[in-house]
Formats: sequence, structure tokens, C-alpha cells
Amino acid sequence: MKTHGELKGFWERRLQSDWTESGVGYAALGRAFNTWMYRVRAEVFDREAATLPLHLPDARVLDIGSGTGFYVRRWQGLGVKSIVGCDLTAAAVERLRGRFPGVEFHELDIAEPGDTLERGAFDAVSAMDMLFHITDDARYRAALGSVAAALRPGGIFVLSENFLQRPEQRGDHQVNHTLPWITRALDEAGFDVMRRMPMLVLMNAQVDAGPVWRKLWGGLLRAVTLSEWTGGLAGSLLFPLERRLVRVLRESPTTEMMICRRR
Repeated sequence: MKTHGELKGFWERRLQSDWTESGVGYAALGRAFNTWMYRVRAEVFDREAATLPLHLPDARVLDIGSGTGFYVRRWQGLGVKSIVGCDLTAAAVERLRGRFPGVEFHELDIAEPGDTLERGAFDAVSAMDMLFHITDDARYRAALGSVAAALRPGGIFVLSENFLQRPEQRGDHQVNHTLPWITRALDEAGFDVMRRMPMLVLMNAQVDAGPVWRKLWGGLLRAVTLSEWTGGLAGSLLFPLERRLVRVLRESPTTEMMICRRR
């Protein structure tokens, strides 16, 4: 397993060289395809966040792992005026401060935030597409504890994960935990799960599918994204189907979104 310092260095280098959707997304599929993928993510996030039991214009929101600020912009689009963002990397935070001059950003590790984040100060916290990059289980649980500490009682936690219903998968830069493991960790941190829904279905690695389909579809995605032109075309063709699938399916073989409430 990579050390925490090695992982931080990996993300510093990656975001320094590619501060775009592909840098924070599925880099092997290229920027054009990732742009279409993030359009689906945006629709799911906006649809679900708009139904949260919050008065969004007055809510105070913390976005963890802000990256390029994609979800900061989503919260802003929903009318949220008070947003605090944070990221592990200086490469992201420096650029985020330039892109969003009215938003407060901190460079911090959510597993060890120190006293940077005021306890109980936030009505909602988002941690999108980043928890599975915490490869140490103890640090993952510590991150959830930090989220709980930052939220007021009854506050909302919005996250995305892969929620495997197959055996756990471990790599150097990503760990895909099982649904029972994640829900147990959330419960231990003081969260009740409200709902879970697909965020993507076909436009991402099929990590929770059988090995044959996973390999075949992964090979096809990489083949059709060999160039930015073909990747953009593939994304535009898959986009209408993906929009439909994330609305009608209850389970996904890849990334899903979950909404929890702090007890």
C-alpha cells in the first residue's frame, strides 16, 4: 500500500499537470469523454441536491476534495451562497482560489483536518468521487469522523462511492469497499443513510460487475477513447442513454451517490 505522502505526491503531480475533468476523473478515457461523463454527474447531483431538507440559499456547505471546483459550481448553481472548499493538494487550492474568488478554500487532509474546520458549522457536506482514493481504512474512518464533526446535528452528507456488492478491490491509488463496509463505517461515524442512487452506469469502469463484462466493457471504452475526437463522439452517443439509465435503475455497476443525515 502506498504511504500517505506518496499518495499526496501522486495527486499533486496529476493535478498540477492536468487540472481538468480528466485530471480528477477517469484519466485513461481522455478529456472529451470525461466532459460528457461529468454532464451526467451534474444532472444527478443537481436533481438530488435540490430535494434536500435544507433552505439552500441560507445553507452553509463544505465541499471536500474540491479538485477543479466542479461540485462547488453545482452548489452555487443551486443558490448556495456560503461555501467552504478544501483539497489535499496545493495545486488544486491555488487554482481554486483564482477560479472562485468568493469561496474560502483550505489545503487540508480531511482525515487530519486539525482545527481548520469549525465543529458543527455546516448544514451540508459533499465528498464526491474522492473517498475511494483514501486507501488506508483507518484514515477513511477518520475522514468520516471529521465530516460528522463539521456537520451540525441533522446536517446532510452527500457522497459518491462504488458500494461494491462483490468482494472488495484494492489498488495503489483506489480502494473499492463493499456496501456493507461503507454503511457500517457511516453508522459508526454517526450517520443514517437516507437514500442511494446510480450516478453513472455505463460511462465508467464496471467495478461491481462480473469479470467478463467488466473486462469487455472496459476494453471497449478504452478503444473508443483512443483520441479526443472519438472520445467526444462516444460520450455524445452514450450521454442520452446514460441520462435515462441513472433515472430508471436502482443499482449501478459503478459509481453511486448516497445521501446521509448526521444523527
